[in-house]
Amino acid sequence: MVTINGVLATVATSVEEDALTLGRITEHPEVGDLLGAVAQDPHDFVLMNDAFAIDPLVVDVSSGVTIEDPVVVVHVVSGQGGEALFPRTMVRCQHGSSAGVVEIVVEVDAGLLVDLPSSAKPSASRGSPAGEAASLVVPVSELQVADGASLSYVSVQALGPDTWQLAHQASTIGADASLHSFAVALGGSYARLRTDSALEGASGASVLRAAYIGRNDQMLDFRTLQDHRAPRTTSDLLFMGAVADRSHSVYSGLIRVRRGAVRSDAMQTNHNLVLDEGAHADSVPNLDIEENDVTCSHASTVGPVDEDQCYYLESRGVEPDVAERLIVGGFFENIADQVPISGTHPMVSRALADRAGAHGA
Repeated sequence: MVTINGVLATVATSVEEDALTLGRITEHPEVGDLLGAVAQDPHDFVLMNDAFAIDPLVVDVSSGVTIEDPVVVVHVVSGQGGEALFPRTMVRCQHGSSAGVVEIVVEVDAGLLVDLPSSAKPSASRGSPAGEAASLVVPVSELQVADGASLSYVSVQALGPDTWQLAHQASTIGADASLHSFAVALGGSYARLRTDSALEGASGASVLRAAYIGRNDQMLDFRTLQDHRAPRTTSDLLFMGAVADRSHSVYSGLIRVRRGAVRSDAMQTNHNLVLDEGAHADSVPNLDIEENDVTCSHASTVGPVDEDQCYYLESRGVEPDVAERLIVGGFFENIADQVPISGTHPMVSRALADRAGAHGA
């Protein structure tokens, strides 16, 4: 599915309709039960999305169905400037189903993704004229994974340098269900992603990953909640990023284990590379534990490229700039290998490598 400035432009599928439903959520027979079913604690920007989303989309996988190929949702921003756009996507994996979804928010001519489908490019587009206000993009994605279901979800943000993003990803995971989510943040002037993951059924599991690279005066803001509401639930979070030039990143995460969620197992890790003296990264992990029989851990690192690794490469004839790019590339290759949808691995790896390689070029 492709939207252009929030308006649905294309829907194409070869899967039978009784197995997979794609399209406008307003045309779904259960629209009243779906829209807002996951984002139940809305803040100001989710409420704005509720009010101003033009064509909210739905990806609905029927019970017991396995969708082999991923569903791809592309939200195209024209880059004309002064706009406020509110993409909305509801993904539901019903009982015992399995699927993969790739969601991309991309600005035309941002130069951050090389594989934008030609069908997703507006016939006329231009950059923001000098002095014109930047665009505001407020995407909301709701992921509902029912009992025994499995969802792999990859989101990519590739906006232009003058655009602000205030994104919200909310998910609920049922009993014996699993969510594997991977977020990539490349562009934006101020780009926020709030990720709320609620483990509502016993033995549910979530794996949350993110990779980000800040450059110039960019601000990247990540806020996460791993909410354990049922016993024997598992969550594993790893966010890795780098900041260069005068960019700034902030990670603030909370593991919450509610009373009754015994034998929960939660991990929260955030690693950051600071590539220039003018760049800055903050990392604030938190725990809120209301139960005794649990296993929880959190860790964070913020620092420059390891001098010993640089020395090792330079002593073998590698130029200093090249040595740093190799180390940064290896740092991101580790997490890029964990992309849950194999077909997206080349795109994610190339986008991260290009973004990291541009530093110091």
